[in-house]
Amino acid sequence: MEKLIWVRADGPADYEERKKLVSSALEEGMVHILLREGDQSLQRLGRFEAMIISGPDVLSGEERIGTIVEISTPEDLQRAYSLRDQVRYLLISARDWKVIPLENLIAEFQGSHTRILVVATDPLEAKLYLETMEKGADGVVIEVDDPGSLSSFAGLADQGKASVELVPATVTAIRPLTLGDRVCVDTCSLLRIGEGMLVGSQSSCLFLIGSESAESEYVAARPFRVNAGAVHSYIMMANGRTKYLSEVRGGDEVLAVDDKGETRKVVVGRSKVERRPLLLVEVEENGKRYSTILQNAETIRLCAPEEPISVSDLRVGQKVLVRLEGGGRHFGHSIKETITEI
Repeated sequence: MEKLIWVRADGPADYEERKKLVSSALEEGMVHILLREGDQSLQRLGRFEAMIISGPDVLSGEERIGTIVEISTPEDLQRAYSLRDQVRYLLISARDWKVIPLENLIAEFQGSHTRILVVATDPLEAKLYLETMEKGADGVVIEVDDPGSLSSFAGLADQGKASVELVPATVTAIRPLTLGDRVCVDTCSLLRIGEGMLVGSQSSCLFLIGSESAESEYVAARPFRVNAGAVHSYIMMANGRTKYLSEVRGGDEVLAVDDKGETRKVVVGRSKVERRPLLLVEVEENGKRYSTILQNAETIRLCAPEEPISVSDLRVGQKVLVRLEGGGRHFGHSIKETITEI
């Protein structure tokens, strides 16, 4: 699940300083901001998720969505435990985690409907909270006085994010098909060579389709683009769910993955559906066969253990990188049930 990054902008006594905190947060792409009561006018600075701190409570509109708990004694910790499943968000502030270990909270709230966010005052502290016990807290609340220091927290949402396990699968068949509708996913980010998106005809096996970051003899590089495949294909989104490629729209967030399995979230700028000649690629891994359908053009590359391979150069027996998953998908959610997709 994606880590939550909130910014606390209620601290400074001076209104102009609080205003600068909100502006700086928006400039860094941080859109969950805690305001003090009476500062609702700061929402005019941009579009963001404004939450109001009212005593120990966190409000979204009129709804109480969270509670702030200051922990300095074992009794405070017990009070935090008592809020399990009572609030959506539990904001924890503690000065000494040597005395009050975060591990206890993570263990206590595992499997609950309450998400834990921990107040952090510097990036190293925040990183530690997001990675504690591998799982980490569900998020952090950044609390700083200097608006300029928010830039040092950039990219924090990617901390603690599990890598995708990729395995090499052996190509068993490559077959040209007739015309069909395929989707190019144009993002708002520049992707690297060896980085792309997870796409496939079966949710149990998603191929790492490379970006158009490499120069071609015939076409200039378009590193923002992944020519992802036929409209029926699944694509992995940033939230861990899948969509059909035909459903991807501008503003969606997809998961970009590199050939080492490292991930990041990228925003879709547009999705282009065009009628093009298609190509079926089939692979085998652990005695099972999987496939994906791509455009039949030399600019489309499958990521491989060494370097991306153009579909025009792909040969039976070569290895390409895939992500395997047991069970099935229902409306994009992973479910534990026996499903066979051929």
